Amino acid sequence: MLDFAYARHRMVERQLAARGVGDRQVLDAMGEVPREAFVPDGMEEFAYEDSPLPIESGQTISQPYIVGLMIQAAGIRPGERVLEVGAGSGYAAAVMSRIAQAVYAIERHEPLTRLAQSRIDRLGYDNIHLKTGDGTRGWADAAPFDAILAAAGGPEVPAALKAQLAIGGRLVMPVGEEPRLQRLKKLTRISQAEFREEDLGEVTFVPLIGEQGWGEDEQRRPPEPRSFRAPSPAASIPKLIAHAAEPLPDLDDPAFGALFDRFAKAKVVLLGEASHGTSEFYRARAAITRRLIEHHGFKIVAVEADWPDAAHFDRYVRHLPPPKHDEPPFRRFPTWMWRNAEVEGFIEGLREWNLARAPDARAGFYGLDLYNLSASIRAVLDYLDRVDPQAGDIARQRYGCLTPWAKNPQSYGRMALSAGYRACEEGVVRTLTELLGNRPEYVKADGTAFLDAMGNARLVKNAEAYYRAMYYGSAESWNLRDTHMFETLCSILDSQGPDAKAVVWAHNSHIGDASKTEMGTEREELNIGQLCRERFGAEAALIGFGTHAGTVACASDWDEPMEVKPVNASLPDSYERLAHEAGVGRFLLDLREGAHDELRHRLLEPRLERFIGVIYRPETERWSHYVACSLPQQFDAYVWFDETTAVKPLLTEARPGAEETYPFGL
Repeated sequence: MLDFAYARHRMVERQLAARGVGDRQVLDAMGEVPREAFVPDGMEEFAYEDSPLPIESGQTISQPYIVGLMIQAAGIRPGERVLEVGAGSGYAAAVMSRIAQAVYAIERHEPLTRLAQSRIDRLGYDNIHLKTGDGTRGWADAAPFDAILAAAGGPEVPAALKAQLAIGGRLVMPVGEEPRLQRLKKLTRISQAEFREEDLGEVTFVPLIGEQGWGEDEQRRPPEPRSFRAPSPAASIPKLIAHAAEPLPDLDDPAFGALFDRFAKAKVVLLGEASHGTSEFYRARAAITRRLIEHHGFKIVAVEADWPDAAHFDRYVRHLPPPKHDEPPFRRFPTWMWRNAEVEGFIEGLREWNLARAPDARAGFYGLDLYNLSASIRAVLDYLDRVDPQAGDIARQRYGCLTPWAKNPQSYGRMALSAGYRACEEGVVRTLTELLGNRPEYVKADGTAFLDAMGNARLVKNAEAYYRAMYYGSAESWNLRDTHMFETLCSILDSQGPDAKAVVWAHNSHIGDASKTEMGTEREELNIGQLCRERFGAEAALIGFGTHAGTVACASDWDEPMEVKPVNASLPDSYERLAHEAGVGRFLLDLREGAHDELRHRLLEPRLERFIGVIYRPETERWSHYVACSLPQQFDAYVWFDETTAVKPLLTEARPGAEETYPFGL
């Protein structure tokens, strides 16, 4: 559940104040008005993103920073009368109404006027006057105005608006000789016939249509304004990509994995994916991982999966007996992410390869994520009951405050707002600390079992903090999760000695360096890829994956059924579109310095990059699935499949069979 008040506070501090919007009245007004009330149903979760959003009638609600910048530039003060041209959703008018005495807003699209009026009425903002009409003609009956703001760009400032500005009044509007080329202008009326003009910088707005603006037949809708400056088009970039691209053989060809031998000296090779439901990404990671295991001494496969669920797979591939607890793995949403034919093929191959090797030479399969709280609690208690019953009794008491929430931990965040959560936090931390303190004694009995117990105890401790932070919907919960995954990876590496090497499977958003993306620069989010670079330096290889179009296994919302959806063609301003236009069906692109320096330099300036998770919403794709990144700084290499297909999910019902049919139950 997103805490909108907290998100609004972060928007004011991070998107406005930190970027030069310093007018206290503007900041207070934007901290008061609920932006989520001015976006269409289903878009509320994106209300405080540093980006414009789509609204009804094919229009947009401006980026919060632009709204704040324009209102600050207009210098609106209490007691003043303001005209807004292009009311849209009504959000900017609502913000200005918290400062000015009266706001008059004109909207060209009548359905938008009705929606804006209903939102404003619902919030009780009774000093806003709305009407449908030609904004270029202003609102003569209500003039003069102390300030006028236009949320659309025209070829020049309409004469009617200048005439309706009071002496000393300020007008802020985008102006440009072409609908796509605009400068934000500020006019201050000095006298009846004199205006002082200021240039506030380059912007991109929708065209101002009307009698004194652009005509309907001249409208060439510009791209939506973005929260970053897009690079200039460069037709040669796809050609440079085509020249640098190393075509990939078939996924089943051993030569596929061999192309990645260049990363074999790394301590950690992180393999991404642009979605959680694309067959080619899973099969490619499997081929690369097999090569690294069979030829280069990698023995750890660490994946974006929950520790207790992955432990079933680990025991299976290393020919160990099933765990005491018998909850089938990966039976919770999203089941297709790990219960699919592609993963099954990899697991069966790894089990077969391990069979011919001594136990300490076998490769293992480990989960890095922190979700399956109930299974982890049970695993820790099972372990302590076996090796130290007295410690097990103490842990059972400490975990008692979490037990009611173990099956539905998302609810724990709301409960944790009370002071009572401290008992849970202190108890889970002490259990992990004591488990680590007893490590020498416990390891003597069974080192593998201790590693499993420690991983579960760490999961319980970090999950408690994660679900507390998640209630606020902030970067803190993301950072807790990725820090947990990084710490778990380091723990596995440490347990296998100084020469241990690992392959990590996780989404691009986790394995690409977040500090080189909008995630880090705007949202202050870190990830496992960034942490690996900081810890291991050049011994961490970060490899991203991408696609242009195809199909994907996904859901429309959390806990909804899996669907196979078509993937929209990549957006024109994206890295994916550049890769598509290179005309090579599948390829490896080495992005490291010294490999293809001219191309690397041309790709450095941030562009859009697509991220599809378990949820995919094609109808809001630009806002919900694209962020700005610097691809050559984010990844060391990029694997491209122009057209991809959805993974093949396995049945989730366990079939009758011998014990060795676990973990798939098929």
